[in-house]
Amino acid sequence: MVERRPSPEEMLARAEREAETKYRGRSRVFFGAAPGVGKTCAMLEAAQALKRQGMDVVVGWIETHGRSETARLAEGLERIPARTVEHRGVTLAEFDLDAVLARRPTLVLVDELAHANAPGSRHAHRWQDVVELLEAGIDVFTTLNVQHVESLNDVVASITGIAVRETVPDSLLDQADEIELVDLSPDELLARLAAGKVYLPQRAEIAAEHFFRKGNLIALRELALRRTAERVDAQASEWKREQGIAATWRTTERLLIAIDASPQSANLIRAGRRIAVSMRAPWIVLTVEDSDFEGLAVSDRERLSAHLALAQRLGAETLVVRGESVPGEILAVARAREATRILVGKPRHERWRGLLRGSLIEALVRGSETADVLVTSGEEDGESARARPRPALAVPKREWLLGLAAVVGCTVICLVTRELLTLADQAMLYLLGVLIASSRLSRLPALAVAVASIAALDFFFVPPFYTFAVSSTTYVVTFLVMLLVAVSVSRRTVILREQADDARERERRTAALFTLARELGAANGAAEVAETSARQIRALFGGAAAVFLRSMEVDAVGALVAHGPAVPELTNERELAVARWVVEHGRPAGRGTDTLPAAHTLFLPLSGRSGVFGVFGFLPAQPVDELSPSQRQLLETFVAQTAQALERVDLREEAARGRLVVETERTRSALLSAVSHDLRTPLASITGSAQVLIDDAGQVAPEERRRLLEAIRDEADRLGLLVSNLLDITRLEAGAIALRCEWCPVDEVVESALGRLEARRAGRELRREVPREVLLAWMDPMLAEQALVNLLDNALKYSPAGHPVEIAVRAADDGVEFVVRDRGRGLATGEAQRVFDSFYRCAEDARTEGAGLGLAVVRAIAHAHGGSVAARNRPGGGAEFAFHLPRPAASAPPGPPAR
Repeated sequence: MVERRPSPEEMLARAEREAETKYRGRSRVFFGAAPGVGKTCAMLEAAQALKRQGMDVVVGWIETHGRSETARLAEGLERIPARTVEHRGVTLAEFDLDAVLARRPTLVLVDELAHANAPGSRHAHRWQDVVELLEAGIDVFTTLNVQHVESLNDVVASITGIAVRETVPDSLLDQADEIELVDLSPDELLARLAAGKVYLPQRAEIAAEHFFRKGNLIALRELALRRTAERVDAQASEWKREQGIAATWRTTERLLIAIDASPQSANLIRAGRRIAVSMRAPWIVLTVEDSDFEGLAVSDRERLSAHLALAQRLGAETLVVRGESVPGEILAVARAREATRILVGKPRHERWRGLLRGSLIEALVRGSETADVLVTSGEEDGESARARPRPALAVPKREWLLGLAAVVGCTVICLVTRELLTLADQAMLYLLGVLIASSRLSRLPALAVAVASIAALDFFFVPPFYTFAVSSTTYVVTFLVMLLVAVSVSRRTVILREQADDARERERRTAALFTLARELGAANGAAEVAETSARQIRALFGGAAAVFLRSMEVDAVGALVAHGPAVPELTNERELAVARWVVEHGRPAGRGTDTLPAAHTLFLPLSGRSGVFGVFGFLPAQPVDELSPSQRQLLETFVAQTAQALERVDLREEAARGRLVVETERTRSALLSAVSHDLRTPLASITGSAQVLIDDAGQVAPEERRRLLEAIRDEADRLGLLVSNLLDITRLEAGAIALRCEWCPVDEVVESALGRLEARRAGRELRREVPREVLLAWMDPMLAEQALVNLLDNALKYSPAGHPVEIAVRAADDGVEFVVRDRGRGLATGEAQRVFDSFYRCAEDARTEGAGLGLAVVRAIAHAHGGSVAARNRPGGGAEFAFHLPRPAASAPPGPPAR
């Protein structure tokens, strides 16, 4: 077994996982292909075994489906009573989450993980209840059928023809501590169904005709086995990482194919697919970008991109990595992805090239450990993944001139100091020049500097001077050693510089991804997400970038709206036609693809689970520029991040619309309640009193007549106040009321409000505290008076008989504050802000008249003035409500009016 020491990052990740799970409960999922395979029975048997060992086990929810054998297995286990929920006149029994949390057992059994809870429950789904139990440190046993796994939902629907609506996220299954597969052959399951051991007879007949067909059960069984195998494989990989085991375990076949830009790589990919299909194994197509990649011709880069596109079409996962050692990168990917076979092309070059530069196949065979290395005849020129002829690199003239300057500079220095330096010193000086030149130049000029330095040393400083002849064979050895050292130093310096450049490039890309993720997370709308993505991609890749989103305008539904700089080459009709094709088909098109390749722009779809949100367009800065495979891979990562952000925005907006619908429904229900009670009650009183006056006009005593007329007046006033509040809150929230503010004496507004409530006071004591000096406030007097009327009316309704209602006015540093106090029931916890919501009435207010609009109108009036409202309990019982009106900026009240 090959073992390695875990890296610090792996050890830190392991410590973080252990910290996260230290106080979290453990979960075991009893997983099956279909109902009736025995998941619940297996769960109960395991629970009974643990109970016999002394563990505290309770049954939170068990669904027996009328099966007596299941009920018998649950005997002896403590059961948490179900809670009842009323929904549309039907009483439903549900799992009682709060009771289990209060009981805090060691282990709780929760059957049917995918169940949807009744409306009004804390969580919409039972799996969310299970997550809360685990977070509370309670272990959970639960059951799940394969058709309820979210990622397999569409597959199951295509097999069975039945769309399953209750699903469980894959993450819940992936995070389970244990998965126990409960398996049963289709024939045995059908026999159990016929015997009535799955469903009652009537339901069993229907199930046998639809879901429980043998073909369906075979396919579902395969899905369950595969999903369980995937989870077990992931657990094995995680355990190997934790134990530092680097060797590949051949538990599952995986194929890795290494390719390059040569034409024969296409045949290598096709051969690899045939092998992968025969093994029924996942396969990966890999290319390594080494230091020679930058020198590839445009045609070679296009060909390599075409190879990767071919692999994707054939169903492979494509991967592009950067590195100097091609064999090392291939082996690193093979170990990380646990590839059991590595496929490369057969070498056809001269043997001396392999001896000089090293054999890729030999390096792979030596380093592959337990993986097999397959060699196929797919490469005519070059060796497997990278065995192509080294490209003729286009070296800039500037580098040749810098190399020449380095040699000339060292020569001049040596000539000037000829009398002071020995030949060894001069050789060291030339080596220093080689080192400096190699840190700035590419490989070929650096090698030329090394050779030229040896030649210059021989020509100018070795006798006989100014000739390449040597007087002693010792100089030949010196030159050979110096040449070897110079070439080695030059090569190693170039490699270190290229590795540093690669590290800087990786850091730049990582920083760009981090910046993009951070800014996308802070974006509030789809337009902001699009602008952010286009800006970040322009900064990283250069060129022009834009995001095209679907228009939501009524007269332009389906049209594309560009977000980004206005670049005619991106937004002309020809390019937009390609973008529309991408939206309609959800596939890349344009530059560098097989679809509409004549376009100048590369268009990639912004796809999410709910469909295509739009298109991303990228146009290189120069027509000849092409994205390398690693750049294309990074661009696709950016596009995927953008699509996820757009989907998050869409889900957030959908949630907001859902909340609006709920709030609208709540408001509608409250309004209907107010209409049915607070409008119908006074109307009934008015109608009854009027009918008595009409029918018995001559027989009604004067006192009774007056009482009936006062009742009609009071109920009409009550209706008027309700209608006024409805109109006021509607207009205030819509901003349809224009304030007519002026400096007004507050005592006059208070007296006017008290006058309007004279009839409703009915002899009740009302105390007022108004400053003796004239106090002016900047307000709309009509609206301010309405606010005071509503506050006083609310206090009169809730104050018991015999207790006074108080109103106080006081000057504040920044305005005027009105305070109304009562001795009613006071405010419950958390009610101080909710009392100002429209139609809010607590259960204790059910018998109190009103629609719950008065205080909402007060808050709307205060906010219209730029003020505020507050509610708090009074010492000794009751509540007080404060209505604050601010003083306008840069404005002072006039002097007191003459009295």
